[in-house]
Amino acid sequence: MSAREEILARITGALADSPVARPVPRGYLRASDTSTARLIELLTDRLADYKAHVDVVASAGVPGILAGLLAGAESYVVPSGLPDDWFAHPALEADGAPRRLRDDVSCPLSVAELDRASAVITASAVSVAESGTIMLDGSPAQGRRVISLVPDHHVCLVPASSIVHILPEAVARLDGTRAMTWISGPSATSDIELERVEGVHGPRRLDVIIITDK
Repeated sequence: MSAREEILARITGALADSPVARPVPRGYLRASDTSTARLIELLTDRLADYKAHVDVVASAGVPGILAGLLAGAESYVVPSGLPDDWFAHPALEADGAPRRLRDDVSCPLSVAELDRASAVITASAVSVAESGTIMLDGSPAQGRRVISLVPDHHVCLVPASSIVHILPEAVARLDGTRAMTWISGPSATSDIELERVEGVHGPRRLDVIIITDK
């Protein structure tokens, strides 16, 4: 019997009498009525604490902000589901130009191609203002999990309507069967002697664009 088979056999044996799971107490705060303006203010404050740069703009201003943030980028990756409207700026080259690399599940970029890219742009699923956490769930506008982890610069688009106050509100909006990426500022760790090291598990630079009319 392999180790896997032994583990599964033990689990099967433990469940043989079909024990009933105890109900989970849900007495904690699960919703809030915080205004959108306050949610934006709180999320911006938390992200700034994490050393992320934040812009708050209406959707018409997104292309201009992207052009500024990507001014020094030799190339950048976008998932196939991200609307072309976001790139309607003279400084952002048209789709198919060498500078913009489109990633798709049916034709994915290689890890080497992602590693050579200067930046990646993705949308987001939901954000928690209280903790400054942005969540990606792999939907078409957010792309594969790897594209948000390999390039050293991540520009994340956050619709104001997707910001909630507390974690239970965010979890209620997510599909638990999807691959999740939760981001709280640029990648960093202080695991060794409490010395902060950035870029260990993902991008060292995080720019967030909060879109007020989306």
